[in-house]
Amino acid sequence: MTEIPTMFRFRIFYAKNEALRYTGNLDVHRIWERSFRRAKLPLAYTQGFNKQPRINQALPLPLGFTSQAEIIDFWLEQWLTPNDILQVLQTALPAGISIHEIKPVHLNETALQNRIKEAEYLVSFLEAIPLSKLRDDISILLAQPCLIRVRREKEYNLRPLIKDIFSIGMNEDAYPYFYTLLTAQPNATGRPDEIVAALGYEPFLARYKRTKIIFSD
Repeated sequence: MTEIPTMFRFRIFYAKNEALRYTGNLDVHRIWERSFRRAKLPLAYTQGFNKQPRINQALPLPLGFTSQAEIIDFWLEQWLTPNDILQVLQTALPAGISIHEIKPVHLNETALQNRIKEAEYLVSFLEAIPLSKLRDDISILLAQPCLIRVRREKEYNLRPLIKDIFSIGMNEDAYPYFYTLLTAQPNATGRPDEIVAALGYEPFLARYKRTKIIFSD
């Protein structure tokens, strides 16, 4: 006889927009938890004394960043179709989160955070910088074998975390932008604002949007 699963795992692909730019990762987790409950979804819980809803985010997004490529897994105690889940969640979620897709996932699939390899970001400047100068600065940076930066009072080498910088251009406001692909693994995660600082510009004079999360498989 085929055993009926006692839990069902689903994955949400969503965007974190301007309204939640300065909402931290822990608070985003709480928003999802409250939204699931407000939607009256039959959440599955962890075992033990301090039971918690089974919710798993893919990759923490730094404060001040937006994203069009966020991913979260959650578990339910009973089967619902992705469309049913979408309908109830859309009325429960706050402004700042928009769902792209919901799909079922195999229960035994590896945890999201253990499969992430790289992340892609769009860096958009908020000041006028000659495009030729930015291109030259990026070429010089990429030619460096070592870029020592300091994070949480510890030195690290940013250069091997930068997989690529590409699609350098100018937006409709005549401000430059570029895309960058960065390593996103435990103890080896690159940040686009550190690239801006390494280029010699003020990190707060740019906006950062995650555009893609890339899995190892």
